[in-house]
Amino acid sequence: MKTKPRLSIVIMYAFLVSACFYSVFPFYWMVSAATNKSSDIVKGHMFFGVYLWENIKALITNVHLGRVFFNSLRNSAVGTLAALLICSLAGYAFQIFRDKHKDRLMSILLLSMMVPLATVMVPLFRMFSQLRLLDTTAGFVLPSISTAFLIFFFRQSTVSFPLEIVQAARVDGLSELGIYALVYFPIMAPTFAAAGIVTFMSQWNSYLWPLVIMQTQESQTMPLMIAGLTQSYTVDYGILMLAVSICTVPTIVLFFTQQRRFVAGILGSVK
Repeated sequence: MKTKPRLSIVIMYAFLVSACFYSVFPFYWMVSAATNKSSDIVKGHMFFGVYLWENIKALITNVHLGRVFFNSLRNSAVGTLAALLICSLAGYAFQIFRDKHKDRLMSILLLSMMVPLATVMVPLFRMFSQLRLLDTTAGFVLPSISTAFLIFFFRQSTVSFPLEIVQAARVDGLSELGIYALVYFPIMAPTFAAAGIVTFMSQWNSYLWPLVIMQTQESQTMPLMIAGLTQSYTVDYGILMLAVSICTVPTIVLFFTQQRRFVAGILGSVK
């Protein structure tokens, strides 16, 4: 009678170990490849090497790594903060305030998620070009500071927000912005953390729109820099893997420092 439960446990752990291996192995290969020569990587060498410093010097020589990293960090941080502010205010208003047309408006917003960015790329570029926003942080940020997904995410999370607290704050004379800043934000901090992680990763990894809007080397971001490393006749995979490893550091640090809040925010939005 005890054989079947033990066998099922063994099978479960074997599956989990296999899934963990297949999930972690690409990261291991990426980091180990950053320490090897390009010729060794092509041969399939998957162990740590001794060429990390040479790859670092070559990468710094070929690209302005500090400036590119700062551009990505600045654009992603500004875009994330702006998106959290605007979308959280919209989600708060959709759920807290009563209006018979708000559900219809939310349906229209959700339908906008079906429109690919590529279909509006040309009019967006012409508009931003006329506004002289090319190669600027504002040009990078503005198309993504209000998304239907984030508004819907905040609205669904606000469903579980106790309306009695809002009514009590209104009775005490607190303004709506005061309620948002002093009551709503502290209680919904896990939701903000989850939305912030998702938005920052999206902004950090954005490629298509920066490729169009950022037209000079001074405004280049990390994804554009990595794409540039693959456009030569001979690709140095050691330098490429080092650049990719550096590019993943901010998102990994952000996720692991906010992991508990991310899980709590996701669970809260489902409720």
